[in-house]
Amino acid sequence: MRRPFALLAGVLLAGACALPAAADTTGDQGFTIKDPRITESSGLAASHLHPGIYWTHNDSDDGPYIYAVDSATGKTVATVTLRGVGSPRDVEAISIGPDNQIYVGDIGDNLDGTWPYIWIYRLPEPKVLKDQTVRATQYVVKYSDGARNAESLVVHPKTGRVYIIDKKEDGGHLYEGPAQLSTAGANIFKPVAAVDLWATDAAFSPNGRQLAVRGYFGGVYYDWNGGKIKRAGRLDVPLQGQGESVSYSADGTKLMYGSEGADSSVEAQDAPAGAASKKPSGSGSSASDGVGGTGAGNSGSIKVGAVVVAVGAAALFGLRRLRRRS
Repeated sequence: MRRPFALLAGVLLAGACALPAAADTTGDQGFTIKDPRITESSGLAASHLHPGIYWTHNDSDDGPYIYAVDSATGKTVATVTLRGVGSPRDVEAISIGPDNQIYVGDIGDNLDGTWPYIWIYRLPEPKVLKDQTVRATQYVVKYSDGARNAESLVVHPKTGRVYIIDKKEDGGHLYEGPAQLSTAGANIFKPVAAVDLWATDAAFSPNGRQLAVRGYFGGVYYDWNGGKIKRAGRLDVPLQGQGESVSYSADGTKLMYGSEGADSSVEAQDAPAGAASKKPSGSGSSASDGVGGTGAGNSGSIKVGAVVVAVGAAALFGLRRLRRRS
């Protein structure tokens, strides 16, 4: 009777070990960008119209293009050419606002003051994923306190207001644009709050209640109150070669972190609590905890692990008793 018992034990333990995977049923799980044309992915935005699709773009020396990447395969399913804009200089960010409008930030300035103005491009998200040319609107942007480098552009999902975070090693500022961008003249962005990070990208949660900001070696998230941000905690940012992008998943349960380079990876981490309209699958760490993230996502994994051990132990104990009786 040993063989039947061994088979039964294997089935029970296999079922127990499958619990962690079965428990994670929401959010995207990360992917690798496989398009050889995308070697400097500098921005990331979850599609509003196409589940599992992420929009990205190259940093510079590419052209007026954005790419739709399928997170299930890592393959590009559509290349969109922007028409009606000038030649991009240093595209660093992408965000999607209300009415499925995509905003592309040509906001980089590595010499921190070379460009007296920068550009933002806006276009509707295509309803059909195919290679196509889409007319975009180009906006001229200036800062109220002088030119600067920036890699983070976000559009609030409820108000449609556009914000930029400049890139300063000792921390930058959140800059607020006008209530509505205009093509009639320069749009002046003004600093409204300090940001505690050398920011390489940022993203709003789908419900508009959180602002996540990432850097090369970490990240923070803020509670959002019309631009009056309040630091709420740290983010569990993965260690990447050159971490350049971040986006919430469409359902708000995950934060997707991207990096530059050929075959660059996009890694998923649980988003902080409160980012989703429904109860999220995890949370970020507290700003005052003094250590790395220990949010609900980790505790959930610990609980599932304990269940696995308990089920396995019970199965083996029961089998031993049955074997003795037989």
